[in-house]
Amino acid sequence: MSRSDVTQGPPRIFDRRTVRRHRDRAAAGLTAYDFLLREVADRLADCLLDIKRAFPLALDLGCHGGQLAGVLAGRGGIERLVQCDLSPAMVGRVSPPRLVADEEALPFAAAQFDLIISALSLHWVNDLPGTLSQIRRCLKPDGLFLAAILGGGTLDELRQAMLAAELAVMGGASPRVSPFMDAHDAGALMQRAGFALPVVDTDRIVLSYTDPFAMMAELRGLGEGNAVVERTGHFTPRAMIETAADNYFRDHGDDNGRIPATFQIITLTGWAPHESQPKPLSRGSGQTPLSDAF
Repeated sequence: MSRSDVTQGPPRIFDRRTVRRHRDRAAAGLTAYDFLLREVADRLADCLLDIKRAFPLALDLGCHGGQLAGVLAGRGGIERLVQCDLSPAMVGRVSPPRLVADEEALPFAAAQFDLIISALSLHWVNDLPGTLSQIRRCLKPDGLFLAAILGGGTLDELRQAMLAAELAVMGGASPRVSPFMDAHDAGALMQRAGFALPVVDTDRIVLSYTDPFAMMAELRGLGEGNAVVERTGHFTPRAMIETAADNYFRDHGDDNGRIPATFQIITLTGWAPHESQPKPLSRGSGQTPLSDAF
């Protein structure tokens, strides 16, 4: 069998073992760094309040330390919430029902959940189209998928500062900030996965820090350290870190000596198909001539 006969899987962008290790290390101290998680969870809960229906069984996919469950308590029509995460240490800190599960290989039978909700976890998935297809399969007909995922505008300030510093000090560049999904691709991915009535919204949350080191400490505290497969395997030289910090302050610092960090939040909403859902009219079935519009 030739190499060309072998079916190629999805590209391996992230080291999932490293993602799990980062989350395991962050689990014990997560509450000191979870502001972004809680803010996004609150926004997802507000989205649920706009949907006037009950969800007898829901799944929190990538539950971290239970921040979303805490916000959802008594809200959104959820009667029973199952929490799962790639990290055993994270799962050990949440209330049952709970389990360790990989977003890339969901261990659930088809048509199990009325709602699958996820806050800031799916940006570490290598095969996002495949994961979305699994999520749709696990939903009951007319079940809802609601997720917040980091988008391509996330940490642009850090990306620019690090790139310029590495080029100046090292003479080359390597992946220092995770690649994120482009908001323009999100709707197509939802349709490709078989979701009905997909909706994509984008928003930005800008946090303020005393310096880049405080920001990076918070990212590590969230379990969001670099897990890109092609990241460098050696320690970052001090000269490069100092140059990146100087770049950050020069290009983005404010009059109070603080720096911003932008997080683009992409909210995905979609439904498992059901015959009761609205459907577009068939092509050519319109009864009003276009000339009437003019």
